[in-house]
Amino acid sequence: MTRLLHIQPAGWQVAVAPGQSLLEAAQAAGIRLPRSCRNGTCRACRCRLLAGTVSYRVEWPGLLAEERAEGWVLPCVAESDGDVTVWAPGAADSRRAAPGSA
Repeated sequence: MTRLLHIQPAGWQVAVAPGQSLLEAAQAAGIRLPRSCRNGTCRACRCRLLAGTVSYRVEWPGLLAEERAEGWVLPCVAESDGDVTVWAPGAADSRRAAPGSA
């Protein structure tokens, strides 16, 4: 069963394969999310989970309990439990050429 990742505020939608992190799914679709370490410690990819639930690849990702309760997630180590929606204003569509590039 295909799960969907909805990325707001841009309105993008990408498929998430079983075992794929939200970050990996976005990258496979040509969407760049902020990132650095890819192991749940640097917090560069931190964004808000607006809808749905996730499970983590690591026992305790680099989020405080309060942040998790507020809906913050780390897409680099988060796998969707179904369709999810995240608020990631720093996301960019890497399929589009940058202005001025040829």
